[in-house]
Amino acid sequence: MESKELISSYDEINDTFVAKVCGKDGYCANYELSQGIFLNVDGNSLPSSIQINGASDVLNVSKDLLEDPDVCILIKCNGDMIDFELSISSKKVYANTFFNTFDVSKFNYKIRTN
Repeated sequence: MESKELISSYDEINDTFVAKVCGKDGYCANYELSQGIFLNVDGNSLPSSIQINGASDVLNVSKDLLEDPDVCILIKCNGDMIDFELSISSKKVYANTFFNTFDVSKFNYKIRTN
């Protein structure tokens, strides 16, 4: 598993959560993994950021929790499936597995705030 540093932000007014991999600028493609959850990838089809629209409803958590800076994302792709897990303050708030219908490259990342 490759570790990456994460910058996360939560916009309470628009209820949007964004987690960006440090050192990645922009994205080449944007894939909706599930309703409201988007995976943004770079030119090598590797994650550059995650965006969750309607985050408090999608994740079924309070807006206060989404403002917590202690965020960890485990995300991996074995070629066929994409596993995604989001924890805030060491509490797992979301986990799901998705079919890789986007031809995303194989990877295994642990992305967390510093």
